[in-house]
Amino acid sequence: MLPLLSIGTLLVPLFALATPALALPGQSTEEVEAWMQGHDTLQPLPGERLMVRKNSSAAQRFSFQASIFSPGLVSPAPDRGTIRTETLTFFDIPNGVSLERLEESLRVIYGLDIYQDFNNAQVTFKYPGPVDVAQSQNRRTPLQAARRGEVRYGDRFAYWYEIAQPEEGKAIAGQIIVFLKEDIDKVERELRNR
Repeated sequence: MLPLLSIGTLLVPLFALATPALALPGQSTEEVEAWMQGHDTLQPLPGERLMVRKNSSAAQRFSFQASIFSPGLVSPAPDRGTIRTETLTFFDIPNGVSLERLEESLRVIYGLDIYQDFNNAQVTFKYPGPVDVAQSQNRRTPLQAARRGEVRYGDRFAYWYEIAQPEEGKAIAGQIIVFLKEDIDKVERELRNR
């Protein structure tokens, strides 16, 4: 198994080999599964279908998951044969997780078009706000204040990234989610109410 120093370092060298984004939210589960099986970076193990996990140690993990559900709280899937959400998740104690690392991973997994769509997308929701920070301090829930994220509306897709950034030290966990634009109101509503 490749060391996970990687996904930051693993993904960069594999960029030249990366398979272009041929499977994205809105496509069938079969198309996405076939794309994942043939993707140079994802390389699913036998038995992995719509979820790929890469571990180099307990301190470094990466996963990619395609889902028929909208991001956020689970609600009935309108079409069980169509992917609505794809999530890249990182946990990396030695190297940390940053927005730049999430963006680079997006570029490696999906190619330049999706990377540019994310970078040019309009930020529609950002957190935490000052009220969120004050409430988390009053409730003594520091994890709530540590979550930093944005929801973006692009030409092709909507995006949601979140990084757990403690007051001191580096962020060690984060995720970036590519999803259908029609689900953006649901995601923003749930984030406002959490």
